[in-house]
Amino acid sequence: MAVRNRGQGAWGRVLPPLAVIALLVSAWWLLVLGTHSAIFPTPWQVVTATIELVRDGTLWGHIGASLLRVGSGFGLAVLFAVPLGLWMGWVQGAYATLNPVFQILRPISPIAWFLIFISSVFPMVLQTTAGVHTIERRYLRAAENFGVSRSTLFRRVVIPAVLPQVIVGMRIGLGVAWLVVVAAEMIALRSGLGYLIIDSRNAGNRYDLVIAGMIIIGLIGLSLDGAMRLLEGLRIVRWRYAH
Repeated sequence: MAVRNRGQGAWGRVLPPLAVIALLVSAWWLLVLGTHSAIFPTPWQVVTATIELVRDGTLWGHIGASLLRVGSGFGLAVLFAVPLGLWMGWVQGAYATLNPVFQILRPISPIAWFLIFISSVFPMVLQTTAGVHTIERRYLRAAENFGVSRSTLFRRVVIPAVLPQVIVGMRIGLGVAWLVVVAAEMIALRSGLGYLIIDSRNAGNRYDLVIAGMIIIGLIGLSLDGAMRLLEGLRIVRWRYAH
């Protein structure tokens, strides 16, 4: 009975979004056929355009270029932002000095900065810092009662306790980085999914390829967010919320 309930629960989560997607695709198809649009493609035309890109290898080259840019910039941002956020959250002087700077720079459009690193580093720094500030005092008091040194307290209590907030910051930063790289590829680069969309529109009004690129960008963004959510299930991350 328990196994069947788990199966029913899984289907219950999957079927509603699939039904909504099916309805949207059906409405899209009927709308294009009903209006006899010469510009907007049908879902099947988008599928055939995607197959065309797969067969000639163009799609994989653009996906690889986009992911390489995001991975490089986001990886550097993680290495910089997480330690800095921990330091700002743990050392009051660092927080008082640097937090106003980050708060001033954070609203500036990352597209204008044209840097994936900059666009993703701000949410991670601020989220990590906030995570340190929200650690329950009872953890720190318990460690102090046992005479734990400040460095050990930081390694064994602060870092594990702040990991859930770090993951949230990484999810936000990665999402922003993915948006920025696509926008940047539309403006100044000659490879990647953003460039694929602009090039398809300019080179013969291939709107089937434009829509295909948009869908692929959305699916990859969803996959990246799902991969980050898997980190939330790690035991070292969930311990803070254990009863």
